[in-house]
Amino acid sequence: MTSPATLPPAYFDALYQAAPDPWGFEDRWYEQRKYALSLASLPAARYQSAFEPGCSIGVLTRLLAGRCQALLSCDVAATAVRAATRRTADLPQVRVEQRELPRGWPDGRFDLVVFSEFLYYFGDHDLEQVLKNAVAALEPEGTLLAVHWRHPVADYPRSGDDVHQVLAGYPGLARLVHHFEPDFLAEAYIRTDGTPVSVAQATGLV
Repeated sequence: MTSPATLPPAYFDALYQAAPDPWGFEDRWYEQRKYALSLASLPAARYQSAFEPGCSIGVLTRLLAGRCQALLSCDVAATAVRAATRRTADLPQVRVEQRELPRGWPDGRFDLVVFSEFLYYFGDHDLEQVLKNAVAALEPEGTLLAVHWRHPVADYPRSGDDVHQVLAGYPGLARLVHHFEPDFLAEAYIRTDGTPVSVAQATGLV
């Protein structure tokens, strides 16, 4: 059976040509609530160096910046990159770039990688390469946050559920947070070969 193909950059360019905020990130309560839950799923109060691919127009980027010493965000669509750059212009710790993954994966190490509504755009080979790059780039005990829509979208190579099934068995990652709803999944993984340290353990409560 032929594996699904990764969505090309032209797909996203067309979306932003049709609407400046194709998914309603700016005004939908659904998105605001999902972002709040995403941030609450991060086990550390602060991160030194974070990477957020697929940042779109930068709504989540701006929220993440408050938890990060340095944040590199990127998107494949030039229109989205310009919008995210404008939105975060007053945040010196944020850098927004145009990159196409997996071949444009950045150099460096991160203690946080955020895949928000992103991984279901990839075919099998590219998804494997993105996850391989992410795990290799994560510092020991670093956090990988994954949040994805669960309803089917005809254009996407895979579902959100499929993405999280792949993550659940990925070597080098251990799941610390699992938030399930009919609409989306939010999970935080820790870069470890053992049992991840809970928030209560990390902060001396137990």
